[in-house]
Amino acid sequence: MIFSTTHWIRSNAHKMDKPLCRELLQCYKHSKAVPCFLHSLFNKLRYWFKKVNVIVREADAIYPGEQDQIRAMLKSKRSAAKKIKKMNCYPARLTLRQINKLLEMNSIKSIHLDREVRALLNHASPSIKAPAAWSKGRTGKGITIAVVDTGVHPHEDLTSPVNRIIAFKDFIKNRTAPYDDNGHGTHVAGDAAANGASSDGLYKAPAYESNIAGVKVLNKLGAGTLSRIISGIEWCIENKDRYNIRVMCLSLGSQAVSSYKDDLLCEAVENAWDSGIVVCAAAGNEGPGSETIASPGIDPKIITVGAINDLGTDERFDDEIADFSSRGPTIDGLVKPDLLSPGVDIVSLRSPGSYIDKRMGSARIGSSYISLSGTSMATPLCCGCAALLLEENPELTPREVKEILMNSAQDMGYDENTQGQGCIDMEKSLDTSRDI
Repeated sequence: MIFSTTHWIRSNAHKMDKPLCRELLQCYKHSKAVPCFLHSLFNKLRYWFKKVNVIVREADAIYPGEQDQIRAMLKSKRSAAKKIKKMNCYPARLTLRQINKLLEMNSIKSIHLDREVRALLNHASPSIKAPAAWSKGRTGKGITIAVVDTGVHPHEDLTSPVNRIIAFKDFIKNRTAPYDDNGHGTHVAGDAAANGASSDGLYKAPAYESNIAGVKVLNKLGAGTLSRIISGIEWCIENKDRYNIRVMCLSLGSQAVSSYKDDLLCEAVENAWDSGIVVCAAAGNEGPGSETIASPGIDPKIITVGAINDLGTDERFDDEIADFSSRGPTIDGLVKPDLLSPGVDIVSLRSPGSYIDKRMGSARIGSSYISLSGTSMATPLCCGCAALLLEENPELTPREVKEILMNSAQDMGYDENTQGQGCIDMEKSLDTSRDI
């Protein structure tokens, strides 16, 4: 090993994702305060003691001579998120030396940086014409929407007259009772499924009788690791039939740094999609620049949702694209987003005492609601519409749900990498679903 170079990193780059390569190379950058004659010593110390959070992926075939070494190395290093079984991955905190040793093993397929993923921060339902579905008796009843986010507060709009938070899984603190110390997930859940109990029906979401499965993968600050997000998605797949999880909401993301084909989060959402779950992901809030779609929204299979500003009216004539809504094409050159829905000044559920509640007190609407903006808010509205379609026709596949929503969307006059197919039109979508 030549400690004064990064040869070992560059020679193994084919087995690492780009974020990990950059992170490891960064470890060898020296402070100006470190004299040149000490660089070699610092390199050695970092190699033996510097630790990085990674996701280790085993190859399909494990070589007998390497199995014990791998198990011994990972046994005491795994994070709170357990093995990601479906993808054969292990979250771990390893030294540079351990990473190098694993990279040299034929039993290791790849190693990825366990990077940070963050939450992507009254007229919304009428704007997408959800009342047309309500008038035909479609409210999302019996359909469960999994909100993979910061948790969910047991708000009256979700628990009265009956508790529709039918499942809660906490990958942060392992609590069993629903809670949300950030507030983002509660707002998102309300965007999809609030019944307006605290507002005499004023702030009612598209699928206001659907059930919610809260999956807490982001902490109080709205951040989480890639491995926890993937573990949350895997939990949804494993419990799909138990709770009738038909829709998954991912109002979160991170900068896309590689093709969706090499992105572990994209692989995870494709697994959920292939299992029969409609996955809706936020486009991101990095607009108006092009090529700003976040991961996993870059994946071509799932539904990626951008945001419009409905300007507080029910009509479409004055709607405009939200400046912050991320635009395509994706890092692979694919058209995204797929659809738009309202995402500016959306009034939804407040989680009292949460991080957002304390920091954005001026955004509160009365004692029960709070107004937020972002593609995070647009995405669950799309999830609610998907739930309405599945209630109407439970036999629909995720691909069919996506096609219905896109083919019936209203053209807003923007290019396809700004609006996709346009804004959701639930009235047309419901009529189309009956013909499938």
